Order: sequence, then structure tokens, then C-alpha cells
Amino acid sequence: MTYTLNTTIINPKSSQKPKNAVILCHGYGGDGKDISILANYWKNYLPETIFICPDAPEKCVVSATGFQWFDLMDQTKDEILTKSLVAEIKLNKLIDEVKDNLNLKSKNIILGGFSQGCMISIQTGLKRTDKIKAIIGYSGKIISTDHLSKNINSRPEVILMHGDKDEVVPIESFLEAKEFFFKNNYSIEAKIFKNCEHRIPQEGSSLGLEFIKKNLY
Repeated sequence: MTYTLNTTIINPKSSQKPKNAVILCHGYGGDGKDISILANYWKNYLPETIFICPDAPEKCVVSATGFQWFDLMDQTKDEILTKSLVAEIKLNKLIDEVKDNLNLKSKNIILGGFSQGCMISIQTGLKRTDKIKAIIGYSGKIISTDHLSKNINSRPEVILMHGDKDEVVPIESFLEAKEFFFKNNYSIEAKIFKNCEHRIPQEGSSLGLEFIKKNLY
């Protein structure tokens, strides 16, 4: 199997062909191997699931070894949105490649991410006309509520999780995202972690696992 983005693949424990896939998008300055740690935990409980953990398409401007979905440094909101639209095209292509390579339908795919990976997952997932099953968002935000509200094409299941002590993506971004979904008539799951900074706590990993089980199994 080949993908246009360099990808870390965590195969299912079952020797059978995967019945579903979870695509996990890393945060700013990270890579697919970073977020595959989450996949390596989840795979023990999801024997029919393959995990696809791509490196973002651009080298990160502030990390010699990391990647970015789009540049965040010294950019206006409009410039960030424009660059995110380029990343969105590439993530959509990866989703389609996963479908084709594994002979899966969109209803068998969950898209998730941490921080910037959460941002691009929300934007891509809601705008796809070919609806994926669900979105898992950790410690992220909506890149542009105005743009996204005008371009919603599908309604996947959504869970958002965030630490109340996050100083990288403040909790206000989580509350803004919740309000966005409410105004657009989405019913989502949402969880705030007490005394948690910009990271995925064990509780968040467990909630993500249960969300996947509920939607794919």
C-alpha cells in the first residue's frame, strides 16, 4: 500500500483484512510516529482496525525534524485559512487512498487529531461530501468558524476533548467549537479534563477508545 503522505501504519492484531480504519493527524511540529503511540494502545482493543498516522505535508518551520499541516508563524487569520485549505486537499486525498487501498467505505473511517491535527480533521471531516463516520478531536479549535459554517457538507459523529489548563490552545477555543456545533445543530460529545495542559491524558485515550468502539464496532 502506498500513500502520497509519508505514513506510519499500525496494523490490526487480527490477521484478517481490516474492516475499518482510524486516521490520526499529529500536532504542529510532530510526526506520524508521535501520534502512533495512541494507536499502539488502541490496537489492543480494536482487532479489526488499521491505524494510519501520516506526517503532515510540510516541514515545520520551527522544528528541524517535525512537520506541520500549515504554517502558524506570523500569519494572519486569512493566510492561515488559505494554507489550511491546501492541507485539507492533501488530507482528503489520503482519506480516499485509504478507502481505495483497503476497499473500505467512508462509514468505516474515523478521522482524528491532536492540536493542529484536530483543527485540520474538523475542517476536512465536516466539508467532505462523502461522509466519514466520525471525528475525534483533542486540544484543537476550528480554524475559521465563518468559513466552516458556509461549507458544511456532512454530519459525522464528533467528540471533542480539551485540558482546562491548556496554554497552547486555550480552553476558550474548545468552548468556541462547542458553540459552533450547537449553532449548526450538531449533537456532539465533549469533555474538559481538569488540571490538564496541552496533552492527551489517559482518560482522553480511554474516551477516544470507547468512542471508536461505539462508532465502528
